[in-house]
Amino acid sequence: KSKDIQTLSFTQRFNYIGGQFVPCRSYIDSYNPSTGEVYCKVPDSGEEEVEAAVAAAKEAFPEWSARSAEQRAKVLNKLADLIDANLEELAQAESRDQGKTVTFARTVDIPRSAYNFRFFASSVLHHTTDCSQMDHMGCLNYTIRCPVGVAGLISPWNLPLYLLTWKIAPAIATGNTVVAKPSEMTSVTAWMICKLMGQAGVPPGVVNMVFGTGPKAGHALVGHPEVPLISFTGSTATAQRITERSAPYCKKLSLELGGKNPAIIFADADLDQCIETTVRSSFSNQGEICLCTSRIYVERSIYSTFLERFVAAARKWKTGVPSDPSSNNGALISKEHLQKVQSFVELAKSEGGIVHCGEGVDQLHLPAANANGYFMPATVISGISDSSRVMQEEIFGPVTCISPFDTEDEAVSKGNGVRYGLAATVWSRDVGKVHRVAKRLQAGLVWTNCWLVRDLNLPFGGMKNSGVGREGGKDSYHFFTEVKSITIKH
Repeated sequence: KSKDIQTLSFTQRFNYIGGQFVPCRSYIDSYNPSTGEVYCKVPDSGEEEVEAAVAAAKEAFPEWSARSAEQRAKVLNKLADLIDANLEELAQAESRDQGKTVTFARTVDIPRSAYNFRFFASSVLHHTTDCSQMDHMGCLNYTIRCPVGVAGLISPWNLPLYLLTWKIAPAIATGNTVVAKPSEMTSVTAWMICKLMGQAGVPPGVVNMVFGTGPKAGHALVGHPEVPLISFTGSTATAQRITERSAPYCKKLSLELGGKNPAIIFADADLDQCIETTVRSSFSNQGEICLCTSRIYVERSIYSTFLERFVAAARKWKTGVPSDPSSNNGALISKEHLQKVQSFVELAKSEGGIVHCGEGVDQLHLPAANANGYFMPATVISGISDSSRVMQEEIFGPVTCISPFDTEDEAVSKGNGVRYGLAATVWSRDVGKVHRVAKRLQAGLVWTNCWLVRDLNLPFGGMKNSGVGREGGKDSYHFFTEVKSITIKH
C-alpha cells in the first residue's frame, strides 16, 4: 500500500497548484459531523489562489492536450489503481469528514471514485467522429473534437470524492487541464488524492485543487475569463449565481442540481422488493443524494398496507456512529443543515402532517462522544398537501413523505407537480404501464422496479430546475471537447 497518503498531517490542508502543495493566507474550520467538533483547517482561497491555479493549468495544457488518448488513459488507470491501494484510508477519511458511514464510503464512494477514472480511461478510446461526402462539389467534410482548455470543476459535499472524480476523469481524459474546487465542508479526500497525482504520472498543473467557499473561491473561478467551461454539482440557487457570473464570458456550462424525486407505486408492485429498495432510496447516505426518493405516491388500494410496512422497515434503518458496521446512516453534514431538515419536519407537523417515525418520535442512543453530532433518524411523514413546501422543496435529509393516488394519470400529474425533474422510480409488474409512465414523467432518469442502477455510458442529468446538460460516456466527451467541422476540396 502507498504510505505517502498517510503521512500528510490532517490538521491543516494546503491548496495543490502546479504539482505543489501551497499554503494559504487564511483558513476555515472543518467539522467532524459525528462529533460536532472542529478537526482540521481548510484553505480559504480567493482570487489570488485561483489566478495561480489557472496559470498553472494554462501552462500545462499544450503538453497534456498533445498526448494521445492512450497515453492519457494510462495515467487515469494508474490513478485508479492508487485509489484502490488506499481504499481504506480514503474511506475512513471520507466518513470522518462527511458524516456518512464507513461502510457506505468503503463500498460506494471510494470504489466508484476509482471506477470513474477506469471508465473514462476506456471510454475516451472508443469515440468516433462524423464524415460526409459531397462528391458533386469535390468536397469531403469531417469533424474533429478538441479539448476546450482549462475546466473549472465545482463539486458538492454529499459524495465528495465520487462526484469530484466524475468530473476530473472525463476532463483530463479528453485533454483538458483542471482547476477544481471541492466543497469547503468536505475537502480531505480531494486533498489526499492530490498526493497520488504525482505518483500516477499526472504532470504538474494538469490537476489543480483550490479549496475554499463558493462566494470567494467559486466566484473567482466561475468569473475567470480564461476558464471557458464550468461543471457544477450542487444547489439550484448556486447554479443561478454561476449562470449569471459566467454569462459575460459565454462559457460552456454543465449543471447537475437538486431533485424532489417521486416513487410511484402501483397496486401490482412486488411489495417486498419495493419496500426494501424504497427505504434505501429514501434514506441512503442520510438522504443526502440528489437521486434520493422524497415523495412516495402509493395506489390507494394498497396504501395502508404499504404505509404500515414501510414505517416498520424505516424504523429498522439504523442511524448511529459512522464507524459502527451496523449503522445504515451516519450524521448529516452540518449543524445548519440538520436544523434546516428538522425545520421541514416541524413545518409538516404544523400543517397537520403525521410523523410516523424518526425525528421527534424515536430516540437515538449515541455514545457520549457523539452527543453533539448532527444525527437524525429516518423520518416518514404522511397527510401533507402536494402544495406544501415539504412536498415542493428539496429537503436533502432522511425524510420522505407518503401520499395516496387513484389513477395512472393522477400519479403522473403528482409526480410532475414540482419544479424539479432529476429522477423518479416506478413500481409495477405491468410492462406496458411502466413504459407509459416512464415516458410521461418529467425526469432525466427513471428507474422501474429498482433504484440507482447506473450504466455510466448513459446520459445523467435533470430536467426543469434539476439542471442543464448531461454527463456520461458520450455526453461528457461532447461537453469536455469542442467540435470542429473541416471541409477539404479535392
